[in-house]
Amino acid sequence: MTVSLRLPVAADYAVIAGWIADAAACARWAGPQLAYPFDPAQLPRLLQVQAGASYVLRQGDADILGFGQYRLRQPGVAHLCRIVIAPQARGRGLGKILCSLLLEEAVRAYGVNAATLRVYRDNPAARAIYAGLGFVEVEAESTPEVLWMQAQISRAGQATPPLAADAAKPA
Repeated sequence: MTVSLRLPVAADYAVIAGWIADAAACARWAGPQLAYPFDPAQLPRLLQVQAGASYVLRQGDADILGFGQYRLRQPGVAHLCRIVIAPQARGRGLGKILCSLLLEEAVRAYGVNAATLRVYRDNPAARAIYAGLGFVEVEAESTPEVLWMQAQISRAGQATPPLAADAAKPA
C-alpha cells in the first residue's frame, strides 16, 4: 500500500469532522481547546499550529485515511498531536505509518532530534503504535489519565528509545 502525506484542503476538514462522533471523542482527539460541536469550516483556524504543520494521510488520489499534526515544542523537539485515523481504516497499521511520516517531515522541516506526545492510558492500540515507533513512557511527566511519551529521532525521521538516563527527563 502506497500512502503519502499532503497538506489538508478545505474539503478534508468536513471528512475529518465526520470521524469525531461526540464531545468525548473531540476532547480526546483535539484537547479542551476545541469545543464540540464545531463548524468543520472553522477547523483550519481552530487546529492551526505555530511552528509545525498539519497533514492528511492518503492512498493515491483516494479519500483521506488519517490526519495528524506536529508542532515544535522547543528547538529540536517535535510534539505529535491530533492523530486520528478514519474509522473504516483502523487496524491496518496506518497510525504507525502516519506518525512515521510526520516525524520524517519534522526532521526535514526543523531538523528535530527528539519527539514527544501524549496518549490516554486507556488507549492500548495507540500506546502500542507509539511504543513500536520507539517512544517510551515518562511517568514523571504523566497524569493518572494521560501518558507522556518521548523518543530520540534519527536523521531519517525514525524514532529510537532515549538512553535510559534520559528517559526520566523531559525532552
